[in-house]
Amino acid sequence: MTALQHRPEEPIRSSSRIPFPVVDEVARHCHQDAEPETVHMEIHLPGRLDPARLRQAFGKALHRHPRTLMRETPGPWYRRRYEWELTAEPDVEAIRFPPPEQDALRHARERALDCVPPLSASPPIRLEAVSGDDGTVLLLTVNHTALDGPACLRVMATMAELYGGRDNLAAAPPVRTSDPERDALPIPSTWGPPARVAPGTPATSPGNGLIVTELTVPHRPKGSRYTVNDQLMVATALLIAHWNREHGVRPRTIRITMPVDDRPRDADMPIGNGTRLVEVPFTPNELDATDLPGLLHRTTLRTRALKSRPRPQLGYGASLLTAPWAPVAARAALTRGLRRAAAPWTSTTLLSNIGRIPYPMDFGEEAGRAHAVWYSAPARMPRGLTFTTASTAGRLHLCVRWSRTLLGPGDGAHLRDLFEHYLHTTEVTAP
Repeated sequence: MTALQHRPEEPIRSSSRIPFPVVDEVARHCHQDAEPETVHMEIHLPGRLDPARLRQAFGKALHRHPRTLMRETPGPWYRRRYEWELTAEPDVEAIRFPPPEQDALRHARERALDCVPPLSASPPIRLEAVSGDDGTVLLLTVNHTALDGPACLRVMATMAELYGGRDNLAAAPPVRTSDPERDALPIPSTWGPPARVAPGTPATSPGNGLIVTELTVPHRPKGSRYTVNDQLMVATALLIAHWNREHGVRPRTIRITMPVDDRPRDADMPIGNGTRLVEVPFTPNELDATDLPGLLHRTTLRTRALKSRPRPQLGYGASLLTAPWAPVAARAALTRGLRRAAAPWTSTTLLSNIGRIPYPMDFGEEAGRAHAVWYSAPARMPRGLTFTTASTAGRLHLCVRWSRTLLGPGDGAHLRDLFEHYLHTTEVTAP
């Protein structure tokens, strides 16, 4: 992560400025009103929260992670860089408590997809506490130009600790053993346009659609070398191949973008956009085969190899585009033009798996611990479809998010069912 992270004890001056890191600048260049780039996250609690205490805990959490308290610095068109301006206090009230009506959660989800917090006011974050008969849902909406999913989760864990007064330290990550086969494994070429998700029945309005569902964490036999993430990856590739066959699309290599996050999960975790993106390819021959154990084995070697290779967050070309060799207005136009030209080579879909939520998310005796955590990543075209997963309380929480210019609600429901089917297939056929 290239952005500055202040320690909690350091005072934040309103004059503190940070040039946009590469990921932030590319996202800023490609902003579209029709398909807002938002990260949506919801934390489900069994009990109720006190509004005053929650407001205080949220404010303290923002100050504990000063990289959240920022706004884009205004500047002329000929400036060479965008800059973040760190603020000592929020510019706007970032937390709200909608009335506990029947469809309050559905409306909050719609706002999370359609209404992006502006970069012009600090913080570029909105938190809604939605109360219902079965507890409380904390729904966070973040402008993805500023923060990513893991950073949002870290901020929410800090808020839980401040509210509940209980330890919310992150659990230690699982230890992965080295694999001597990894470096020798050939990875299919990523040159050439990959498969696109076949269009379904798009809606008449722009923006994103969303379905959330809870699944069983897939079983892995004891001693398996593959991970749940590898099972999720295989299930995603198989369901896209199935969907495209149903729609008469010629088989092509499927490439799945996989975010990789190497940051620590403790209180000093750098906040911002800190993940790097790798692409995991699957050839048509692999996906036509009935040897799913072999496919799982190749996938785990492939994902481990890709994770271990050093690579800039968005590749080497993005660093050149964001270098200050021309005014940002000119580089923004060039970036948007290159993005349109490169659309056929964009990966087929994105699978983002946070894995087991590393924090207890314990809000104290009255509110309780989180029993579900959902989050979703933007689904702008040309991908138009993303899958995001997290594991909480022994359950897998899946979000299917799509561009309404590509798919409709019925399509999203079918893709969710295919995901569940193929995930179960990886479970029952594994050695």
